[in-house]
Amino acid sequence: MFNNTLTIAQRTIQQLLRDRRTIALILIVPLVIASLIGVSVPSKIILNSTLPAILAMLILFFGFLLSGISFLRERSQGTRERLLASPVSRMDILVGYLLGFLLFAMVQTLILFFYSVYVLKVDFNGSLWQIIIFQILIGILAVCLGIFISTFAKNEFQMIQFIPLIIVPQVFVCGLIFPVSDMPDYLQWLAKFLPLTYAVDGIRGLMLNGLNLLDTGKEVGVLLAYAVVLMILAGFSLRRGTSA
Repeated sequence: MFNNTLTIAQRTIQQLLRDRRTIALILIVPLVIASLIGVSVPSKIILNSTLPAILAMLILFFGFLLSGISFLRERSQGTRERLLASPVSRMDILVGYLLGFLLFAMVQTLILFFYSVYVLKVDFNGSLWQIIIFQILIGILAVCLGIFISTFAKNEFQMIQFIPLIIVPQVFVCGLIFPVSDMPDYLQWLAKFLPLTYAVDGIRGLMLNGLNLLDTGKEVGVLLAYAVVLMILAGFSLRRGTSA
C-alpha cells in the first residue's frame, strides 16, 4: 500500500516538473505577491502585525488552486480513471496525490515565509521550526480541500469559480481584515466553522505572541480534523468525480 502511494506521488511530482511554465509560476508568483505586500503596507509595524494572517490566507489559496486544478487535469487526461481501474485503493490514490501536490505547495509556502523574513525583514517571536510545521499543516489542509472540491468541477473554469465561493468568504470572516469579535453574532458563529479562522489564529499566536504548537493545540487539532474529513469525503466522491 505504501509503495503504491509513493509511486503515485513520484509520478505526480515528475509530471509537474516536466511542465516548465507551471514550475516557473510556482516559484515566481509567491515572490511577486510577497514583494507587492512589502511595498504596499505603509509601515513596518503594520506589516509585522498583518503578515501572519496574510501568509495563512496565501498558503490556503495557493495550495487549493494548485491541487484542485492539477487533480482535475489528471481526470481530464484519463490518468485518474486508469489508476481507479488498477488494483490500487482510492486512499492510495488520494494520499499519493496529496504528497505530490503538497511538495509544491510547501515550496511556495517556504518562498513566501523566508522572503518575508529575510528580505522584507518581518519580525516574529515564535520558534522558526514550529511556525514552519504549522504552515505545512495549513498546506495539507489546502491540498485536501483542493482535491475534494475538484471532484465537483467538470473543467478548470468551474474550478476557478470555486475560489470566490470557498476561499474569498473565509478571508472576510476569519478575522484577517476585521476582528471576529467586532462582527455580527451570526458571522462570529460562522467563523467558528471556517478552517481559515483557525489557521489565522494559530499562525498569529506562533508568530506574534511567541506561542508553541502545544499552546495552539486547538487550532492544530481543528485543521488536522478538517484535512482528514476532507480526504475521506474525497475518497467517497472520487467515483462520482470520475463520471462527471
